[in-house]
Amino acid sequence: MNPNLLHLVRIAQQPARRIIGLMSGTSLDGLDVALCRCEGSGLHTRVQVERFHTVPYPEEVKNEIRQVFAKADISFEQLCLLNPWIGHLHADMVLDCLRQWQVAPHEVDCIASHGQTVYHAPSHQHGRPNFPNATLQLGDGDHVAVRTGILTLSDFRQKHLAAGGEGAPLAVYGDYLLFSKENEDRILLNMGGIANFTYLPGSRELAGIFSTDVGPGNTLLDAFTQHYFPPLSYDADGALATQGQVHQALLTALLDHPFFQADFPKTTGPELFNKEYVRRAQQRSGCPTLPPYDLLATLTQFSAEGIVRALERCFPIPHLTVYASGGGMHNPVLMAALSQRLPHCRFTTTDELGVLPDAKEAVLFAVLANEALAGTPETFQGGQPGNPAVSMGKISFAR
Repeated sequence: MNPNLLHLVRIAQQPARRIIGLMSGTSLDGLDVALCRCEGSGLHTRVQVERFHTVPYPEEVKNEIRQVFAKADISFEQLCLLNPWIGHLHADMVLDCLRQWQVAPHEVDCIASHGQTVYHAPSHQHGRPNFPNATLQLGDGDHVAVRTGILTLSDFRQKHLAAGGEGAPLAVYGDYLLFSKENEDRILLNMGGIANFTYLPGSRELAGIFSTDVGPGNTLLDAFTQHYFPPLSYDADGALATQGQVHQALLTALLDHPFFQADFPKTTGPELFNKEYVRRAQQRSGCPTLPPYDLLATLTQFSAEGIVRALERCFPIPHLTVYASGGGMHNPVLMAALSQRLPHCRFTTTDELGVLPDAKEAVLFAVLANEALAGTPETFQGGQPGNPAVSMGKISFAR
């Protein structure tokens, strides 16, 4: 038998695996690297985060990715070159982290690499009836595996698409395994570039689990902060938004899109919610030259309103505990807007559940890799149609 297959079988049969989860979101902040010890599988999964670090993307890296990010017209050469280049970049970031943590590559069983999303195109968004849901993440798994010398699972979203899903949000799988609790209804709210939530019913019944994107999280706030206030990359602590006033007519125009009325579950991305989307809303609402502080205040409220309306549609007058994660969790203006609009909910973070909020997405991909190696798709049998029961992640051997 091929020694790579023997190595794979050995890892799958271990009682626990040491897995590095990697996540780089649509905000393009950098690469989240979480070294996890994953024990068991399915609902018996237990995860200990041994180390975590976010490696910032240098500005030149962001600029290379922005040439193809969420754009309909791009250079195919740039797209082709970025795939191995990002793979090498992420591999080197992993090796740097391991050196700092004094962990040898051979002490890690595998890497779970999400890759860098550059385009997300669910059918309801691209509107082309002859084409399926689609999404694209760059950072080839073979390049990560060979450069690090570590078995790598990558490209998780393609199996989800192939089985009838939209490729997102995938957090529902890890949320269910790690955070569901008998007799307690929970909302896991992630506010990255795009905001999404997972509903975990206290019954722990798969048919009741629900996950969906709800609209922009930080993507518009970051884009206009970078536009009006360089060299800032985001509105730290909402300090800029607090200096402005919400423009109600613009807020109404921003919310006037079929996405917000579409049935759940659904997905979206910066392909829809971008600077041009805001400019068109400004024209419709008669405020094309709105002061930057007012624009950021309005966009913060827009992010909050998308989340609130989705929760209210799904759970009228919700009395839920909401466990927040993602960059938006650090924005007190956004969090205050959510609390004000949902006074019956209790807002906290996944710290309370034993997982550092900033590490959560990377940890969840480590869990997906652990399931692909040691679990079974039947764990998710009987769930919502948008959450197919599949094993995700393509396997790349290190040699």
